[in-house]
Amino acid sequence: MLKNRIFQFLLLYLFFLVFLFFIKNIFGLSDYIIPSLSNIWQRAQDIYLYYLYDTKETFIIAVIGHIISILMAVIVASIGRIKTVIGSFIKACAYNIQAYPIVALAPIIFILLGDGYISRLLIASMICYFPLLLTFIGIFTEPVEDIEHFFNTTNKNNFILETKIRAFENINKIKTVIEGSATLAVVGTIVAEFISSQEGIGHSISIALSQSDLSKVLIALFMIGIFTSIYLLFLEYFSYLLMKRLTY
Repeated sequence: MLKNRIFQFLLLYLFFLVFLFFIKNIFGLSDYIIPSLSNIWQRAQDIYLYYLYDTKETFIIAVIGHIISILMAVIVASIGRIKTVIGSFIKACAYNIQAYPIVALAPIIFILLGDGYISRLLIASMICYFPLLLTFIGIFTEPVEDIEHFFNTTNKNNFILETKIRAFENINKIKTVIEGSATLAVVGTIVAEFISSQEGIGHSISIALSQSDLSKVLIALFMIGIFTSIYLLFLEYFSYLLMKRLTY
């Protein structure tokens, strides 16, 4: 699985490089605009250790933020499925607030909380939180009539049992949205570091852009892709073990 995931990323990254070099040759662009392969390799030898550390810092924030957003989405969606005024209010807020671009709030968060782990963690969590929340609300509020009917007739149905049944019957949807939101957590962390931070790969990309150094950007993208592939592989393996346990 690891080989397949890494191979897919390397293939995509290689295709992107070929496209860049194709543009470079067609328009006769200089190495200052699009660096040559030898320039990229030389730059990578100089900075890969620094970028490896920065990427590690970014992914620690992204993973923690992703876990927090999953837990919060499950809790809020569980409350939102209750047929009360509070439940209806939470659902209405969830569907309306998600339409507002969370990235636009990032400068305000940095002004109030300053630069640091808390600000980046909050932005990473918020960006991947709403897709998770909307999915969980949709799953938890949709009855599974065939199964729930039995427990209703025997008077054994309850809130926790209903939630378990609906989660189990929609386990593939949950798996898909969690894996998809993992990428959003990474993007959120990088955006936060890009806007205002002194650490992380997003900050390194910001410096590279200010220097117009495409080599550094390409190396940073390579590091991000490798780490993201490994994290997605971990999520896939965890979901595989979970599905195996639930099936037997």
